[in-house]
Parts: sequence; structure tokens; C-alpha cells
Amino acid sequence: MGQYLLSTYAVEGQGAGAPPTPEDMKTFMDRVVALEDEMEATGTFVFGGALYGPDAATVLRASDSGPVMTDGPFVEAKEHIAGFYIINADDLDAALVWARKVVDAISHPIEVRPFRATGRLRA
Repeated sequence: MGQYLLSTYAVEGQGAGAPPTPEDMKTFMDRVVALEDEMEATGTFVFGGALYGPDAATVLRASDSGPVMTDGPFVEAKEHIAGFYIINADDLDAALVWARKVVDAISHPIEVRPFRATGRLRA
């Protein structure tokens, strides 16, 4: 069994327009809670979270005189990471099954990568 990172991406301009209604947000959150409940019940869920938008980011870059800090994302892009899950899965195929469920729940692109834990992380 390994661990996989399921990165959820927000796409700039997607969903632009009127903010979601309270009913739409409730439907969305009901899908997310059901997905996370299923992940927890099957021992799949390790950790997850949502991120603020890229405008809240601070980037540090190496330079000869020490780290240089700037506001905003490193690269201007139409997609940015909006959240993530770390999951337990037997293999990539099993992780992809969960990624499909995440796509169904949140309707955003999902990137799947094997997660390589450092020696300090305890799963």
C-alpha cells in the first residue's frame, strides 16, 4: 500500500459570474462530506485541506544574498492548486478510482501523484 496526493485545481474563470446560492453550496458540501466520510470509513483518508487563492501566496526564491520574498504565485497560470487529499491506496489504479470520485464531488480537475513521505512524516 502506498500514499497518493490528489491535488484539486481551480481554473481561472471557471465558475465566474454570480456566486453560488446557499442551496448550491449545501449540495456541494453534502457531496464533499459524503466523499470524505467514505474515505474515512475505508481507511483511505490520511489528510486533506483547502487552500486560499494564489493571491494569498508568498514565494521565497534563493539568491546569492539570501532568500528573496515576493507576493503572489511563482508562475502566472490559469490553474492553481485549490486543495488536496493524501490518501492510502494499493496502487495507482486504486488512487485513480478515488480521484474519479473527487472529480464527481467537486467538478474540478484532479492531479494524482505518488506521495513520497519523508522520514519525519508519520502516517
